[in-house]
Amino acid sequence: MQDPMTFDVAKPLALLQSCPAYTASPLVKHKLEGRSILIKDETHRMNLGAFKALGGVYAVAELIRARVEGPLDPDEFLDKRVQSVAAQLTFVCASAGNHGMAVAAGAQLFGASARIHLASTVPDSFAKRLRAKGAEVIRSGQDYEASVAAAIDDANTSGAIHLADGSWPGYTQAPHLVMEGYTVIAEEMCVTFEASGNWPSDVYLQAGVGGLAAAMAYMIRSTWAVQPKIIVVEPDAAPCLRDSVQTGRMVTVKGPTSVMGRLDCKTPSMLAFDILRDRADTWVTVSDDQARDAVDQAKTLGLATTPSGAAGLAACLAEKADRPLVILSEGNLADG
Repeated sequence: MQDPMTFDVAKPLALLQSCPAYTASPLVKHKLEGRSILIKDETHRMNLGAFKALGGVYAVAELIRARVEGPLDPDEFLDKRVQSVAAQLTFVCASAGNHGMAVAAGAQLFGASARIHLASTVPDSFAKRLRAKGAEVIRSGQDYEASVAAAIDDANTSGAIHLADGSWPGYTQAPHLVMEGYTVIAEEMCVTFEASGNWPSDVYLQAGVGGLAAAMAYMIRSTWAVQPKIIVVEPDAAPCLRDSVQTGRMVTVKGPTSVMGRLDCKTPSMLAFDILRDRADTWVTVSDDQARDAVDQAKTLGLATTPSGAAGLAACLAEKADRPLVILSEGNLADG
């Protein structure tokens, strides 16, 4: 069994490169407020509008692969023997929107079913998009943590496969796969920087439960020839990773609801915490107003995103890094 603290980017790359919807997302240098900022644009990733497409689709595929007898190449996932196995599987998860979309898309692609638990705060537009992907949607609780508890209970009572993007003691396999899918983003950037030689000095990584930030930090520290400063960015209403690192153990924080809905997570992923505490350099928070302003700044560049998607940019704009890199993690699909 693979070490949950390591990732093999070759595995998700092999699967995703066989998918017609996969292409490397743009990495472009933009001018903002008189300085250059590198932006990795995930707003159109695999036609799902967010980086999470990489993790959810790959994790669904790997969990199906584990239940198919005999070896399975990436181009065999739509064969009848695989479809017959997938048709018997239901994937269940909680989501603030994008993770659920990725799981639903993966289930639909490979012939499985999906059931997504959403808190009451998640916009109806996400529920509509999930149903359009064939997923069953259940409203569960007032916040993300309540929907996670509902998804766990659902899986335990129904026998469905729980595919969360957060991890905790005794539950690491599925979220590890999700994070392994995210490593593709860092690998794409590494290839570009190796060719150009223009490595960033600072990388801003927004975090909810921390999956994206941890996957990026792991790859940066493991594979990038030139090491940048890694800054983890959280909403000031939900600094669960910062407080966990400062405390020396995972903690749950309290705070108001943030407009950064996909980052408004009060308890970190255990895997993310374990990886980031040894690899990140700095922990910063941004306010709702800063995130909204970053959305407006991105719009001036022709980039449509949300406060969650622009959180890393918000932190970058508040500092004076020499050659900063940010990830625009989702598009503005609230009305889609």
